[in-house]
Amino acid sequence: MTLLVISPDYASHLLPLATLATAWRDRGERVVVATGPATAGIVEAFGFERRDLRLGRGSNPGVIAAGEQPPDEGASLRGFFRATEEGALATLRYQAEERLTDLMWDPVGRARATRRIVDDLVPDHVIVDHLAFSARLGLLGAGTSHGDVVLGHPTALPVGDELYGVPPAWPSAFDPDPSGLEDLRRLCRRVSERFTEEWNRAATELDPGHRPVEDAFAEHGPLVLYNYPTELVDDARRRLLPTHRFLGSARRSEAEDADVEAWLAQGRPFAYVSFGSFLSVRGDVLARVAEALRLVGVRAAVATGSTDAAELGAVPSDWLVRPYLPQVRLLAAASAAVTHGGNNSVTEAIGAGVPLVVLPFSTDQFAGAAAVEAAGFGVALDPNAATARDLADAIRRVLDLPVSDRARLDATAAAQAARPGPEVAFEALSA
Repeated sequence: MTLLVISPDYASHLLPLATLATAWRDRGERVVVATGPATAGIVEAFGFERRDLRLGRGSNPGVIAAGEQPPDEGASLRGFFRATEEGALATLRYQAEERLTDLMWDPVGRARATRRIVDDLVPDHVIVDHLAFSARLGLLGAGTSHGDVVLGHPTALPVGDELYGVPPAWPSAFDPDPSGLEDLRRLCRRVSERFTEEWNRAATELDPGHRPVEDAFAEHGPLVLYNYPTELVDDARRRLLPTHRFLGSARRSEAEDADVEAWLAQGRPFAYVSFGSFLSVRGDVLARVAEALRLVGVRAAVATGSTDAAELGAVPSDWLVRPYLPQVRLLAAASAAVTHGGNNSVTEAIGAGVPLVVLPFSTDQFAGAAAVEAAGFGVALDPNAATARDLADAIRRVLDLPVSDRARLDATAAAQAARPGPEVAFEALSA
């Protein structure tokens, strides 16, 4: 049996997809990953085969830096980072304006390249990142059955009256200007219309018999796999979803790090901090988080990413600070986590029963933060407005989570441990 995994050339996308594929690998099946060269090391570390498939102009093997990208992508990243400093609406507007070139890069060429790989391998099962739109064009046009993996909050695949790029819910700390929000809606509607036109043009070139779709962002494969805990999705929205499974999380195995194990062996409570591969550039916010942790008096494990550790200020001797840390291992022992609200951070924390302080900057992070808040699994704050004292108060709140919320979080983690995401994906595709 052969599983084909299709992923953009970004570590944050490939890691959960590759983890899902371990359900096939551990049964002795063949796993082939189609992705770009930057993440070849990750494919090799999992013991998979790789086929070259570039799905976008940028890439990220782990920690991203604008200067290491092609000129157009580097300029786009710098613009994005500047927008995050202006606030939520400015960031969402910037991302909407960038969306056409970001998501539909060489759609016909990439769709045909995907088909060539499928024709060569004749895989028994296929899983593909939902945001790999050009690859999905190839799969859908050829009628190739596949699992469509939504990484991030489920609103990455809009349903009902949702509009891609506009958060359907906001955390309580955010109060976006109504006129600015309406401007964002108008912009996202225009982008959706243009994106759909591009999708339909590409699909027609690939298949002259293609029937135009009304909203390409709402298109999906025959089976949608949400890499997300079902406990964070309300019943009203769940009723609108296509044929699907909730995976909970794709908590990967990590190589043992002797220094990390020695640090953990001290046995004292700690908070884990990470802003992921992109948003770790926001050293100003990381510095405020570090100050908050000093105010609370709790030790910390901080993944600084692209931020210089010197920006954190005086680091207590009992802290663990590195550019990159084994996140899953540390979350397994952490008492709290402070995150930007990325999919891996949120799902892996909840899978470990760790309450969250979420500081959302962009895209679906706002909806995800609102969901964490509504479930009682953490606190959300505005990263640009929260002071060190605000952050300290939030950290204290999650360290002392109410008993009922603590019990539900523990039950969610136990359910994921009993049925891990890779096993749910394997069962769903094998059915």
